[in-house]
Amino acid sequence: MKKSFLIVAASLFTCFTAGTVFAQTQDTVHKTTTTTTTTTTTTPALDVATILTANPDYSTAATAVKTAGLDVTLKGVGPYTVFAPNNVAFSKLPAGDLDNLMKDPTKLATLLKGHVVTGHYTKAEIIKALTAGKGKATLTTLDGQVLTLSVSPNKTLQLTNAAGRSAEVVLYDMVGTNGVVNGINGVLK
Repeated sequence: MKKSFLIVAASLFTCFTAGTVFAQTQDTVHKTTTTTTTTTTTTPALDVATILTANPDYSTAATAVKTAGLDVTLKGVGPYTVFAPNNVAFSKLPAGDLDNLMKDPTKLATLLKGHVVTGHYTKAEIIKALTAGKGKATLTTLDGQVLTLSVSPNKTLQLTNAAGRSAEVVLYDMVGTNGVVNGINGVLK
């Protein structure tokens, strides 16, 4: 185990060092051969509501957030962590449930607030919380409910709401300017 760790660490160090040397070489050549000014265009950073809209696997969640009027909150200062059900998770709801929710923005907003917590929880931060809690951590959702985090029998992160509904995190760390979106495989209804 230690030998594998050392090999990985040495490989990462070598890659980092080589990249740094390559970058320095490029900078030196660039500085001595170019006298023109260049403008770098950067992609604007996205808030958590826009991250949902930008990812096609979360288009149903994005539509639901907008329909419920929660997009205004999720574009705010934050930080927020959204545990967003993917499109497959929404498709697993009983027939007609999603349509009924979309017709009732108040009920939809309550459901969605159960997927959002105040704070910034990337995978690394969740692992720290689980370690500190000896395998369990609790977070409070925007609607004031408790969301329990634990490791599932499949060795994945499992979320369980106050009603006992569970889902597993399937995608981590879609980081935005005001928080993070982690994708889940179920709707915590």
